Amino acid sequence: MFTSTTFLSILPEVLILVLAVLIFIVEPFWKAEGRRNVGWLTAGGLLAAIIVSLLFGQPGEPTATFGGMIRFDWLGFFFKLLFMFAGAATALLFMDNEKIGQRGEAYLLLLASLLGMDLMAVSADLVMLYLAIETTSIPLYVLSGFMLADKKSTEAGFKYLLFGALASAFMLYGFSLVFGFAGTTNLYQLVEMFKAESLPLTTAFGVLALILVGLGFKVSIVPFHFWAPDVYEGAPTPVSGFLSTASKAAGFAVLVRLFFVAFPEFAASWTLTLAILSAITMTVGNLLTLQQTNIKRLLAYSSVAHAGYAMIGVVALSQLGVTSVIFYLAAYILTNLLAFGVVMAFSRVTGVDEIRDFSGLSRRNPWLALMMLAAFLSLAGMPPFGGFVAKVFVFTAGVQAGYVWLVFVGIINSIIGVYYYLNVMKFVYLYRMPNEDEENHPVPLTRPYLITLTVLALGVILIGTVFAPWFGWSDAAALTLF
Repeated sequence: MFTSTTFLSILPEVLILVLAVLIFIVEPFWKAEGRRNVGWLTAGGLLAAIIVSLLFGQPGEPTATFGGMIRFDWLGFFFKLLFMFAGAATALLFMDNEKIGQRGEAYLLLLASLLGMDLMAVSADLVMLYLAIETTSIPLYVLSGFMLADKKSTEAGFKYLLFGALASAFMLYGFSLVFGFAGTTNLYQLVEMFKAESLPLTTAFGVLALILVGLGFKVSIVPFHFWAPDVYEGAPTPVSGFLSTASKAAGFAVLVRLFFVAFPEFAASWTLTLAILSAITMTVGNLLTLQQTNIKRLLAYSSVAHAGYAMIGVVALSQLGVTSVIFYLAAYILTNLLAFGVVMAFSRVTGVDEIRDFSGLSRRNPWLALMMLAAFLSLAGMPPFGGFVAKVFVFTAGVQAGYVWLVFVGIINSIIGVYYYLNVMKFVYLYRMPNEDEENHPVPLTRPYLITLTVLALGVILIGTVFAPWFGWSDAAALTLF
C-alpha cells in the first residue's frame, strides 16, 4: 500500500527525477551560448531538493518501505543530503569547463548518478542494492570518457568501464551465493538466516570476499585501487572530483549498512580482514603519492589513502566507529571538492595540471592559493580544519575498539601525508614562475567557481571549528544501526 511514509522515503529521488525532466525539456530551447546556465538550474534544483527534504522528508523511526527494498532512516537520509550537496557543487564546477559545461546531457548524467547514489544509501535488499550501484556507475563511466577528442579521457572511460564491470560481476556472484545460502535478499533478514544455517566460516569468508571486491572498487581500497589514478587524471576534472567524493561516500554507505546489518555473526573475520586492508591501503596510497608530479594523480592516490583512514571507523564495529566514518566522509567531501575545485579553476586558465606549474600561484591569485592551502591542510589533518577533527574521531574509535596498532599505522601515514601536501604548497607560495612575471598571468575566478570554492572553504573551516552539530547528526545517523 502506497502511504505518505512510502512517498517521503523516496522524496529526494522524486525531486531529482523532476529536476532531470525539467532540464531535459528546457535545455534544447536555450541557445548554445546560454546552455551553461543549465548548471545554475541543476545546482539550484538540488539545493531546493535539500531544503524540501529537510522540511518535509525527515525520517522518524527506521521503517522498511517498498516491500522491504528501501530503509527509511537517518543513515540513508544524511547520506542523501551529502550526495545532493556534492552534486550541486559539481554542477557549478561543470559550468566553466569548456568540454562539458554547455552540454545538457552531462548534467543529466550527473543527476542519474545521484539518483543511484541515493538509492545505494537506503537499499535494504541485495537486488535493489545492485540496481542502485549500476545506476550510479553507468553514468560515471560515460562522464569519465566524455571528452571524445581527448585520448586520456577516452582511456579513462574505457578503463573505468572495464574494471567496474569486472568488479560488479564478482559482487553479483557474491550476492547470488548469499541468496543461495540464506534464501532471501533482504539485508535485515540475512542475519537470522545465517544464524539458523550455521554457515561455515570459510564459506562465509569466501562470499564476503567476493562482495568486498565490488565495494572495494567503489571506495578504491588496495588492491582494488589501480583504476583511480588513470581515471582521475583522464576524466574531466569536475568528474574526477565527484568520483573521489560522492561516489566513494556511497560505497562506504553500502559497506557500513551491509556489514553491520547482514553479517555481524562473522564480525571477527571480516573486521580483521578490513583492518589489514585499511593498513595496506593507507601505506600504499601515501607511498605512491610521494612519487607523483601531476596534481590529479596526487589527489587520486591521496584519495586511496583517505579510504584507508575512513576504514578504521568501519573496523571499530561500534556506534562511535560508524559516527566517525559518517563525519569523516562529510569533511572529506567538502575538502576534496575544494581541492579539485582549485585545480579546475587553475587548469581552466592555464591548461596544465602538473604540480610544478602551480609555482607562483600565491601571486597570481592570493585567494585561490589560500583556498588551496585550506584544502591541503585539511587533507593533511591539520587544525583548525575539518580533516583534523575527522581523523581524531576515527582514531579514537579505533583505539576504543582495541585496534591501537592500526591507529599507530594511521598516525605514521598522516605524517607522510603532511610532507607531500606541504610540498605542493611549497610551489604555490615559495616558488615563482620561470620568468617571474606572475602579475601578467593572473588566474581569475568566474562567478560559479567563486561561489562554489567560497562555500566549500567556509564549510571546511566550519566543520573543523564548530563540529558539535555535524557530529550530532552523524551520531543520529549511526544510531539507526544499533
